[in-house]
Amino acid sequence: MTNQNNMNNLTTLIKRLEAATSRLEDIATSIDGPGTTTTNGLVGAVVTPSATAATPEPVAPPPEPLPKSVEAFDKIIEEDLSAFVKAAEKIGGLVEEQAKAADDAFKAERTYLLVATKAKKPDPQPPELMTELHRYTSAVDEIREANRPSPLFVHLSAVSEGIVALGWIVEKRPGDFVTDTLGGAQYYGNKILKEYKEKDRTHVEYIQAYYKIFRSLASYVKEYFPTGLTWNNKDGIDAVEALKQVQSGSGTAKAAGPPPPPPPPPLPKFDDDDAPAPPLPPAGGAGQAGDMSAVFNQLNQGSAVTAGLRKVDKSEMTHKNPSLRTGSKVPQRSSSQTSVSSAGRGKSPLPNKKPDSMRAKKPGRKELDGTKWIVENFENTQSEVIEINAELNQSILISKCNKCVLKVNGKANAISIDNSAGLSILIDSLVSSLDVIKATKFQVQVDGVVPTILLDQVDGAQIYLSNKSLGTEMFTSKSSAVNVVLPPKDDADDDSKEIAFPEQIRSVIKNGSLVSEIVEHAG
Repeated sequence: MTNQNNMNNLTTLIKRLEAATSRLEDIATSIDGPGTTTTNGLVGAVVTPSATAATPEPVAPPPEPLPKSVEAFDKIIEEDLSAFVKAAEKIGGLVEEQAKAADDAFKAERTYLLVATKAKKPDPQPPELMTELHRYTSAVDEIREANRPSPLFVHLSAVSEGIVALGWIVEKRPGDFVTDTLGGAQYYGNKILKEYKEKDRTHVEYIQAYYKIFRSLASYVKEYFPTGLTWNNKDGIDAVEALKQVQSGSGTAKAAGPPPPPPPPPLPKFDDDDAPAPPLPPAGGAGQAGDMSAVFNQLNQGSAVTAGLRKVDKSEMTHKNPSLRTGSKVPQRSSSQTSVSSAGRGKSPLPNKKPDSMRAKKPGRKELDGTKWIVENFENTQSEVIEINAELNQSILISKCNKCVLKVNGKANAISIDNSAGLSILIDSLVSSLDVIKATKFQVQVDGVVPTILLDQVDGAQIYLSNKSLGTEMFTSKSSAVNVVLPPKDDADDDSKEIAFPEQIRSVIKNGSLVSEIVEHAG
């Protein structure tokens, strides 16, 4: 009988426990929501998930770093193009409207360049790749064509002629293409310089800012795409898909700042790596480990702080042992002395620079390609004059010619010189301009008429003018040690006169505006 009562009591207890468990589960469900309460298989045991066990929200991956070529193109937009738009805003009207359309065209080309870094070269090319670029370049030209009676039609024509340079992306020799296009823009731009140089400097600054864009663009394509635009043919994706990614902003946003620095190199490995680091000595009974008072207490010891350092033996001093300077290794210290393992040293991140004598030099080249003379890679030819017989519709591109003498016979359209040192050139006459970028120790002699000479990043230049060329306009930027030599007067006893270009500008704020003037030095 007793056993039967015990069984009944046990059955009743189990049922009560099950009922209590069910009520607890209902309470947990009402608080945390359905699906958050589980049991672990034991009667009456309830497990509710902790708040810290919640699934973390996915973190968006950081934007891809921009390719170097796109970063350099962004610099042209942010610096040169921005300065041009600001100069156009000062004139306003159609000039400002057209400049903003040109700005949109450059930004559309930036999209095209970014697509090229992500995609394989399409064949044939889908029309949607260049839709935006065509739209804005056409807008620049339409503003010109629709406003021929405008008094600023020359301004509109200069910009319209120059915007064609954005077509370099489909050219095999883009640097030459950009330079030639600049020559077309200068045909109109030089009229602006001539008309407004004494009338309104705002217009002069406007066209000079436009010239600067294309000089920078020419240098850009020569550095990054000398033989034409390159595509990511190795592991690129479809061009249309890449365009969609760029337009949606996927991985194309400019980084908020420079990428984080690389992790520090590993600490030097010592011979006694397994030995524990000794604790800091107590400072006046103060403190626990990490208390800065211990550090200051050591510094306050004065000269006594060096008492524990090892004395360097004379045999290890290079100034007392000249033979150590010529050797590649310093004699090893004894095993009892602490020595830094060579494995702990970081390798220099800079590759060994190949001597100039070991670099392959490209042969000199002088040839006529259509209407363009190309002269490049000549070295040390002072004993031989490189002659070019030019015609009215021909332009001359001179690059990487060092310590050479060139003579241009006849009247050419324009001459562009870049990255040359010690170059001397004799010119008869030009239709538009002589444009010199990144040159040192440069000399030019003008026998006839050259309307404009532009010097950008030139260090050391002598400009010899004839009586016919005294009306030449000369513009300099980021240049130093530039002199112009004037011919003697009719009197045979007079000598040539050398005049130095100003290099120092004094600027002050007057009535809320910046006023600049040349600083002249007497004596």
